[in-house]
Amino acid sequence: MSTNLRWHGSHLSLEDRCRLMRQRPLTVWFTGLSGAGKSTLAFALERRLVADGGAAFVLDGDNVRHGLCSDLNFSAEARSENIRRVAEVAKLFNDAGLVSICSLISPLLRDRELARNIIGAGRYLEVYVSTPIAECERRDVKGLYAKARAGALKDFTGVDMSYEVPPRPDCQVDTSCMSIDACADVIFKAVLERQGRLDA
Repeated sequence: MSTNLRWHGSHLSLEDRCRLMRQRPLTVWFTGLSGAGKSTLAFALERRLVADGGAAFVLDGDNVRHGLCSDLNFSAEARSENIRRVAEVAKLFNDAGLVSICSLISPLLRDRELARNIIGAGRYLEVYVSTPIAECERRDVKGLYAKARAGALKDFTGVDMSYEVPPRPDCQVDTSCMSIDACADVIFKAVLERQGRLDA
């Protein structure tokens, strides 16, 4: 980082923004295998929060690779950088008073810890979508498991790249045995509890 830079602070405090948005900022970080249901749940949560009068935005793993992270491949190093960039954007959204909803496989514990450290532990709510790989592969919504099994796709999580299960997620759901609505209910309640809008 250049030494010729300095941070320019806003004249608005976080409390000012919280009053304006009528909510506490938070980042909801969805992690799990491809096909687990992360993006579906992320957008379902966004819809519920907005219907409840909140302000939220989804940073989806596929979507950010169309622009913000379009220069990155899927190597371990590039995946870490992808997560770092998304976490930095989520933090800025939180500073603006928004709820950031991030949906990324983020298979490594160290990368999720990096995201937590960037965003701040108090604003980071980790949701583990624990749908088993057999179900994710049965769905194979993007045809990626088939390509990975055929050797046409390298470094694919769950096939030739490991997924490190979160040891203590803030919330855990499984779309193989729960409906999307039921999962979204659990996550929505966890968000409200973290924001102090429900008794924990």
